[in-house]
Amino acid sequence: MSKLLIKKPTVSVEWLFNHLNDDNLVILDGSIKKVVNPSFDISEVQIPNTRFFDLKEAFSDTSAPFPTTCPTEEQFTKEAQKLGVNTDSAIVVYDDKGIYSSARVLWLFKAMGYDNVAVLDGGLPEWIKSGYKTEIKIEKPIEKGNFVATFQPELMVFFDKVKEASENNTHLIMDARSEARFKCLEAEPRAGLRMGTIPNSINLPYEDLLNENKLIPKQGIESKFQKVAKKDDALIFSCGSGITACVLALGATIAGYQNISVYDGSWTEWGSLVKD
Repeated sequence: MSKLLIKKPTVSVEWLFNHLNDDNLVILDGSIKKVVNPSFDISEVQIPNTRFFDLKEAFSDTSAPFPTTCPTEEQFTKEAQKLGVNTDSAIVVYDDKGIYSSARVLWLFKAMGYDNVAVLDGGLPEWIKSGYKTEIKIEKPIEKGNFVATFQPELMVFFDKVKEASENNTHLIMDARSEARFKCLEAEPRAGLRMGTIPNSINLPYEDLLNENKLIPKQGIESKFQKVAKKDDALIFSCGSGITACVLALGATIAGYQNISVYDGSWTEWGSLVKD
């Protein structure tokens, strides 16, 4: 049997349902609590045969001073193998908000050199809305995979690169936070983190790319980006802590932009290291 190849950065719930029994399919749940509204609990049910992608612990450098810091190749390799990810796996990742942290999981895989991966458009809410079966979350034995990460430094950038881009306008920095946070009209949700923006950055709230839990149509995404960026612009995406910046990176990929990267530390790092 031929192996499943995923050719687009998103798949529909119908597509996933039709491929549930493919041999090399790996379904990952990358759900996390929203920092803006952490009172919402993570769902207790999952799509059948899902494996939990622990974005906050297993797939972050927890020794770093800032949240959800990109892990090393070695850490990512070890944890992905624990989840049974192989070099030929077709990975579909979702979250229980619709499209939120799942985009970060996709971007981590891409940053670690793996492209046979897609986000489930609409996530768990769309799966349930469509009437497909779920199961209670339980840990199941998983055969160790053989995936090996190869870090792609052009896809994930860090403070010094962003500082250079900000000062010299080498890249267009796009901030995925809400307009109120970007314009310092609303306090940051993280205690002690100052309000502010990266100099020379512009605002495109990630929620502008969504209609409830799903992405807006491709034409709408293209229109959002065309209003602020040319196709050949070098783009850096930022947000609060590197999560929703990946929603913009996903949108830019769909819209055909190619020179794109995510600022890993985002405003949590910038606002902590730069005092004014």
